[in-house]
Amino acid sequence: MASHVKLSGLGLCALYLSLVLFLGGVAVQAQEAAVAPPSAVSKPVTDADFIAAADEVLGQMSQITGLKLVTPLKKSLRSREEIRAYVIKQMNEDKNAAERYADERSAEAFGLLPKGFDLDSFMVNVLTEQVEGLYDPKTREFYIADWSPLADQRMVMAHELTHALEDQHFQIEAWAKAARPNEDAELARDSVLEGSAMAAMIDYLMLGTGRSLKDVPDFDPGVLIGDLGSTPTLQKAPPFLKDALMFPYLGGLTFSAAVMKNTGWSALPGLFEKPPVSTQQILHPALYRSGKTPRSVTLPPLEKMLGDNWSKLDENIMGEFGWKEVLKQFLDNDRAKSLAAAWDGDRYMVFEQKGTKRLLLATRLYLDSEELAARFFGQYSEALEKKYSERTNLLRRPNFFSFDTPDGGVFLDCLGDECVTLEGATRNMFDGFTKTLNWPLAPPPRERPGAAPAKTAAISAPAAPLVAGIFPPAAQTAP
Repeated sequence: MASHVKLSGLGLCALYLSLVLFLGGVAVQAQEAAVAPPSAVSKPVTDADFIAAADEVLGQMSQITGLKLVTPLKKSLRSREEIRAYVIKQMNEDKNAAERYADERSAEAFGLLPKGFDLDSFMVNVLTEQVEGLYDPKTREFYIADWSPLADQRMVMAHELTHALEDQHFQIEAWAKAARPNEDAELARDSVLEGSAMAAMIDYLMLGTGRSLKDVPDFDPGVLIGDLGSTPTLQKAPPFLKDALMFPYLGGLTFSAAVMKNTGWSALPGLFEKPPVSTQQILHPALYRSGKTPRSVTLPPLEKMLGDNWSKLDENIMGEFGWKEVLKQFLDNDRAKSLAAAWDGDRYMVFEQKGTKRLLLATRLYLDSEELAARFFGQYSEALEKKYSERTNLLRRPNFFSFDTPDGGVFLDCLGDECVTLEGATRNMFDGFTKTLNWPLAPPPRERPGAAPAKTAAISAPAAPLVAGIFPPAAQTAP
């Protein structure tokens, strides 16, 4: 799902400039001690300058993190065209075209991206725009942009060379992908990688001061975003994509700072030995320390019920971060954050109707208690009404809500501490869905004056209830 888009090798220039301002005089002094100020006239970086600076920073990052350099590291300067080609190659290797299409349509189904949004082009453009250096774990080589001043390059080096050191000790690509197919867990592992590299970059800024990140009071990492969101591509991006791209860096930094608060970098190996299992643990480090894990959630196979005219695009887990993003589309940030924090496990499926390309979304969500499920039902009902501007045949009952849209029926049903939703389906589909879960039959549709005979009415009845997860599924027309 598109909640797992990544800014691999983020340039971080705007980020580190904001960081300098945030940390104040200590950071500025450290920066002046560690990084030579750029000259008034920017000179091209030579290979010799680059290699010398990279070796110096690599030694400093090894000292900061406690990770020794195991084997010599390959390093090279790359042009913008070469970095763009690398970004495209990496995207194709990470997921094939069909998988990326499924991500795009799933995000559309959840209401996170507008219809027709070209996610592939966006990712290529934003990464090319932002990347100023990266570490490639496949080739075990560090690249730096040849157009950046050496002073800026050192800050990028501090971040990316931390990845290089972590890779030599923990094999970061295989470690991150070990969470698959659970994309929420994989995003949590990405947050460890990017968050720890952010923490190392902060400590690099503070070299020579006798202080480190663990000495800095608690802070909101959102202040570090700086002008990143004002770059041309990100400025036009849907809010969800901005959040998803920055979460591993800023959420991961908060998590890393919390875990390393008392023990410092000696805690780093433990994060790789016992990685966080969900974005909920990233958002709430105390839950990582306590070992709280989400419930395992299953959905019944819907292929037989839907028939050959539908194909399954995606099935995965949204996690607390994903549900928070969905709720933010339709509710205020505080309510979205509070509701999402009650997440205790979920699963979703997205289907596409052949020919029409219509979408059907099913979700199942567990919450921390029946009381919180009831609260979620009330507020998510509101979110669904905001999501769909055209609604007819609304039916409200305790713990059940449904209505029709031009793209099919929307259904939300809660039982105990769990909720399910179905969007883009018929009422018969929804009844079949809940029957496989052994749930009671939902309240019948309201009879309207002059309603058609029972047989006809059954055909035009509102579609099945929407799975009451924190992610609002996308509208879908009845088959």
